[in-house]
Amino acid sequence: MIQIEGLQKRYGKIQALRGIDLTFNLGQVVALVGPNASGKTTLIKCLLGMVIPDGGKIIFDGNDIKGDVLYKRRIGYMPQIGRYPDNMRMGYLFGMMKDLGKTRVKELFDEELIVAFKLEEMFGKPMRALSGGTRQKVSAALSFLFDPEVIILDEPTAGLDPLASEILKQKIQKEKDAGKLILVTSHIMSELEEIADSIAYIVEGEAIFYKSIAEIKSESGEERLGRALFHLLHNLKCTR
Repeated sequence: MIQIEGLQKRYGKIQALRGIDLTFNLGQVVALVGPNASGKTTLIKCLLGMVIPDGGKIIFDGNDIKGDVLYKRRIGYMPQIGRYPDNMRMGYLFGMMKDLGKTRVKELFDEELIVAFKLEEMFGKPMRALSGGTRQKVSAALSFLFDPEVIILDEPTAGLDPLASEILKQKIQKEKDAGKLILVTSHIMSELEEIADSIAYIVEGEAIFYKSIAEIKSESGEERLGRALFHLLHNLKCTR
C-alpha cells in the first residue's frame, strides 16, 4: 500500500531523515516509535504531503505521490494537538467538513466515534470552550469521518480519559479488521501492545528495525513489550 524508499529530509544542518526504507500494507497497525526528535513527525508530514523530502520517494498504492494530491483523500489524520478556530461551534466544524467531503465520489461518513464519544451533545459549544480531552475526541472523530483506507494517529490517546481511550482502541482494532492501514505514534508501550502488530523504531532519522511485536518478544525473551524493546535496543547498540 505504502512504500517508502530512501527518504531523506534536511532542515539546515539537521538531517531529520536519513534514507528511510519502509513498507506498510493494508490490514496492519504499525507503531512508529522512537525518542523525541527522531524523525517520526517529519516522516508523517512527508506521507501527508506537508513536507517535501530532499531525496527518495513515497509510493502510495503503486503511484509516486510527487505532484499528486488526490491520494490525500484516502488518508485520515489525527494530529497530536488539534487546532481549531476558537469561535467555531463544534457542530459547524463537522458540518463544514462534511460539505467539503461531498466533493468526493464516495459520500459515506463514518460517524461511529461522534456517537460513541457523545459529541452531538456538545455541537452547540464553541471550540474554545472545550477541554483538551474533548478536542482530542473531535480530532479522532474527524480522522475517521471519511472512511479512509489509511489512518495516521499521532499520540491519539493523549489527554483522553480511560473510557474514551478504550473506545478509540476498539475503533482502531475494528478498522484494522476491516482491512485498513493504521499508523500510530505513542510512547505508551502497554497501549501499543494492545493495538499494534508491528513496530518501526526510528532513531536520528533512521529506521533501525521494523519487526512484528511477536518477533520483538521472541528475540528478546521478554513478554512485556517495554522490556522487550529495551533488550533489543541494548543488543543493537552493542553490535553497531
